[in-house]
Amino acid sequence: MQKTVVTFGEIMLRLATPGYLRFAQADTFEATYGGGEANVAVSLANYGLHAKFVTRLPENDLGETAVMNLRKHNVDISNIIWGGERLGIYFLETGAVSRGSKVVYDRAMSAIAEVKAGMIDWEKVLQGASWFHWTGITPAISQGAADACLEAIQIANKLGISVSCDLNYRKNLWKYGKKAGEVMEHLVAGCDVILGNEEDAEKVFDIHPEEVDVTRGDTMDAQAYRSVCEQIMNRFPRCKKAIVTLRGSINANHNTWAGVLYDGKTLYESPRYHITHIVDRVGGGDSFMGGLIYGLLTYDNDQQALNFAVAASCLKHTIKGDFNLVTVEEVEKLMSGDASGRVSR
Repeated sequence: MQKTVVTFGEIMLRLATPGYLRFAQADTFEATYGGGEANVAVSLANYGLHAKFVTRLPENDLGETAVMNLRKHNVDISNIIWGGERLGIYFLETGAVSRGSKVVYDRAMSAIAEVKAGMIDWEKVLQGASWFHWTGITPAISQGAADACLEAIQIANKLGISVSCDLNYRKNLWKYGKKAGEVMEHLVAGCDVILGNEEDAEKVFDIHPEEVDVTRGDTMDAQAYRSVCEQIMNRFPRCKKAIVTLRGSINANHNTWAGVLYDGKTLYESPRYHITHIVDRVGGGDSFMGGLIYGLLTYDNDQQALNFAVAASCLKHTIKGDFNLVTVEEVEKLMSGDASGRVSR
């Protein structure tokens, strides 16, 4: 039977400068749509799962176009609610070599920012689901979004549905008077699977690798992150798997990419990929999470699930836009060691 995964968050209009132009150089922007949990839903739909995306959108042409973009990727949008005045926007300037990318948000007072607990019938939405996923971006938007997310997590816990989160710390979003840690503590406590990177764990919960500086350069010691995973699991006893993504940044166009998964006993390490000609790294973490959820629901062991997640995310770096438009076959081909990029005829 096809498994159902529900994700909850914001989808935005993405306006990106063409190529590697700076904002000051651009007189046009490339318009696409994306957002953390929407990106995960698209990945899962591409892999053949039943992916439901839940959000609140304004009843205007931009809201309708966002839905059209989700629908064409087979995402179930039947539980989206309508209201509010505007769709959130983010502007992207893609970096090159030693110049990093920049993101400017324009999402204050968006439709999802004005969502409140009780607006979404979570009992109905989550009926028959196997998994519920959210990210730290959603509770950063507003107190109402945080409340709605907590409501969903609690109902998912009651229904016995697996809950995952990507800590996804965004300093520019926490503007409504509360710190990330005090809000996230209650939400993350209801999660079975917790994903983050070294910055997320440190900025949200003051958790960091013990006695090791591993935040810069292209050498990332996977074993150093065992302590991060252990600290996460000790702090949140419900957590069954803690995962850390390992990005080594040589420059804006050349990264190393890997991950570790800890189940309380064993630390699993993925292969490490060199991504030498990055097309678009936005959505890289979401593509990892989509691959991980698929892997954990599909494969018999955590090593395969982790390897699938890392390979899927590696491929995302070759695709323009937020969405990871790859198939299971393409990911498994890379997992098998075929990184040749030869033409498929």
